[in-house]
Amino acid sequence: MRSQACRAARFSSSLSGKLCLNALESINDGRIIIDGDVVSGPGVDQNRLRRKVGMVFQSFNLFPHLSVEENIMAGPMRLLGEPREAARDQARALLDKVQLGERAEYYPDQLSGGQQQRVAIVRAIAMRPKALLLDEITSALDPELVAEVLNIVRDLAEEGMTMFLATHEMQFAREVSDMVVFLEQGRLLEKGPPEQIFGNPVEPRTRQFLKQIIEAGRLLGD
Repeated sequence: MRSQACRAARFSSSLSGKLCLNALESINDGRIIIDGDVVSGPGVDQNRLRRKVGMVFQSFNLFPHLSVEENIMAGPMRLLGEPREAARDQARALLDKVQLGERAEYYPDQLSGGQQQRVAIVRAIAMRPKALLLDEITSALDPELVAEVLNIVRDLAEEGMTMFLATHEMQFAREVSDMVVFLEQGRLLEKGPPEQIFGNPVEPRTRQFLKQIIEAGRLLGD
């Protein structure tokens, strides 16, 4: 979503693609370019890269022994050198933005799944990244909690945040994406703007996939 921050790299899966973007895995060939910088290959400052690229995992991955605000404060304090009070002020402001200000001193196991995922998103954006990687962030949630998480992502998209979103929420992807990529067995099968991919796909496999999800009621047909 939002910008062409990565190009010309071959990934084995959508998750591996995001792990490659923040150097948790190596790419098979090609290059990864983020904000004009090559961030793949030998000699890359991985710590610097990870300050620029935030990641939100499918299963939240919050630190269970830290409160909500401490989860959010940890990165800015340890990696950006922010004073504790400044980090706390930012954490509280971001939590207010996602309607979780009153949960600042709670621990993760005191929150619902949707609340935990909102905290995970806030923790990532507290580092002020250039790009945000989102890995199936609604798949571990009860259906009624999905909307509250997707609304946060929609707000970030409207604010101009560059995001790479792996999702099975096809209607949502159609509404908020600038670029859609369809992967089949680890290969990039088709890419284009949402109006093309969802309205007039080129590849037969893409058309078959869309037909099936429309029939399943997971995407509105044209």
